[in-house]
Amino acid sequence: MSETVEHAIQDEYGKDFAWCYGCGRLNEDGLHLRTGWNGDETVTYYESRKEHTAIPGFVYGGLLASLVDCHGTGSASLALHRKNGHEPGSGEEPPRFVTGSLHVDFLKPTPQGKTLKAVGKVEEIHPKKFKVNVEVFAGDVKVANGEVVAVLMPSTFTS
Repeated sequence: MSETVEHAIQDEYGKDFAWCYGCGRLNEDGLHLRTGWNGDETVTYYESRKEHTAIPGFVYGGLLASLVDCHGTGSASLALHRKNGHEPGSGEEPPRFVTGSLHVDFLKPTPQGKTLKAVGKVEEIHPKKFKVNVEVFAGDVKVANGEVVAVLMPSTFTS
């Protein structure tokens, strides 16, 4: 991978909240997406794998949707964690968000072999909801736009 996120918010999630297929560090089969700050924007990098093929040479759109989804909820977590006076790596467990809504516009076919980069801009729309606008790039080419409304999870839950 050409670029990485040094201090990812997903590294700080409590063990009950770290199992997501997209971004959970404890899910052995997952994507292990990692979201961090890049100035006032958020960023996630990912290298697609062979199993993410739509047609030979191109990435399956569901992977891009997963990237937008997990980047959005991770970005919301970063924003609220910062608002609460903390940064990843400072030792405090961050808030965890789930997806309230997800919208993805696919702009161009996404070639395999290019680093995927999700860039997010976060807007608080309610004390328990954040909207994250996401742009996805394959190399230097924008291939998707997305929007996630992320909803704060309670600190404890039961199934």
